[in-house]
Amino acid sequence: MATAPDRARVVQLFRELQDGITSGLAELGRDPFEEEEWERPGGGGGRSRLLAEAGGGATFERAGVNFAEVHGELSEAAAQGMPGSGRAFYATGVSVVVHPRNPYVPTVHANFRFFEKGDAWWFGGGSDLTPSYLFEEDVRHFHGTFKAACDRHGLEHYPAFKAGCDEYFSIAHRKERRGVGGIFFDYLRGDAEARFGMVQDLGRAFLPAYLPIFERRRNTPYGERERSWQLLRRGRYVEFNLVYDRGTLFGLRTDGRVESILMSLPPLARWETVPDPEPASDEGKLLEVLRVPREWV
Repeated sequence: MATAPDRARVVQLFRELQDGITSGLAELGRDPFEEEEWERPGGGGGRSRLLAEAGGGATFERAGVNFAEVHGELSEAAAQGMPGSGRAFYATGVSVVVHPRNPYVPTVHANFRFFEKGDAWWFGGGSDLTPSYLFEEDVRHFHGTFKAACDRHGLEHYPAFKAGCDEYFSIAHRKERRGVGGIFFDYLRGDAEARFGMVQDLGRAFLPAYLPIFERRRNTPYGERERSWQLLRRGRYVEFNLVYDRGTLFGLRTDGRVESILMSLPPLARWETVPDPEPASDEGKLLEVLRVPREWV
């Protein structure tokens, strides 16, 4: 087993990513993030930052940037299927979810994490874009930014991480993807310094990948039709996170802070039986790429 990265460096990186991403997102809104430090009963804790603006003209309905560093012993069920011996574990990471109010601004998620269990260690994470309305230039920009960061560490990474994202963020019971993808990787091992450098570059690519899209769409006019469609798509987001998302399930199984784990859920969503939109409509164009993933760069 390759030597593990230095925990202190990994923690410093994730704390710096939390600080930088928080600052970048705060500049888009009108209110500061509220911060809360917490402790996990089994060991460790974290620092949660949440921005939930009220009012019809607010920038965000919810934006969260969380850091955690936890350790302890896994249950038998949680330890099954993971590399490494025994049940002792250490985990640290940063997670980001942004639910904008304007339906033309896409929801975005990112997570970068480091895990040790017994004699094994690995990095995991990624970032994906979940629009309610499809703008191909936005998706190309998002994918292109992460591809450039991946390519600095080998041309093989982006195709593998992009395919991993399309596969992972799949809502099987809907036969749809949650969004238009991005990158996703797990159990990333090997040379510790090389892996650390790649995760660092990918984390730092998040703001350049997302902020230009936000600025481009934030003032687009919308009405009740667009808002209703956005809330229906958010229902799909909730379904994925509560049924399939590994991070949500792991956090709940290991006595994590529930408020931080469920930070990823939007404050408002809808479930309603409606016919599929016409294929030529703006809503239908989105469904087409959610059902059949596309290569963007």
